[in-house]
Amino acid sequence: MQLTKHAHACVTLAKDDVRIVIDPGVLTPDAAEAVADAQAVLITHEHADHFDEELITRALDARPDLQVFGPGSVVGRWAARRGQVRALGAGEQLNIAGFDIAVFGELHGLIHRDLPSVANIGYLVDSELYHPGDAYHVPDADVPTLLLPTSGPWTKFGEAADYVREVKPQRLLQIHEAMLSEMGQQSLAGLLSPDRLTPVQLTIVPVGNTIAI
Repeated sequence: MQLTKHAHACVTLAKDDVRIVIDPGVLTPDAAEAVADAQAVLITHEHADHFDEELITRALDARPDLQVFGPGSVVGRWAARRGQVRALGAGEQLNIAGFDIAVFGELHGLIHRDLPSVANIGYLVDSELYHPGDAYHVPDADVPTLLLPTSGPWTKFGEAADYVREVKPQRLLQIHEAMLSEMGQQSLAGLLSPDRLTPVQLTIVPVGNTIAI
């Protein structure tokens, strides 16, 4: 499996000339290109930095073969497109475009007690890579590769370090970095390392780069 890092929370996963894209949002400049190249789109939650509704609507109109998955709060707006969209929830396991997907979690990480948490689900892909969306939910499964959100109004650095310790991944890759400067990202990577707080080093994959998983 190959992972292409797009800006912020969006990644493309590819194998055998098939691609799925997770969380193409408005902070990802090449989200339209990523969706156009994918057979399926997976959305973790409804916030715009993860979910560009206009983009996905246009893609569904243009491509009857495109499949979109996410919580009901996301895909429910396309109720008439039952052949193209499907709501998912925690505990489901299914095959999407040749990828085995297991679904975990229920709610977005708390931003503030005055702001209600929206539905948020994470995706474990091929029992190898976990995209948590915006939550520190620990899946009841082994996670060889964890995509770790490193910035956002809901994130807390200490909780992120403890999250990595609980999940115990073999590999840790940064996502959700848009609110951090380059210096901030490097500083965080220095702390999320075996020399400091976590047993595995945070890896920063430059936007546009593709790596093997």
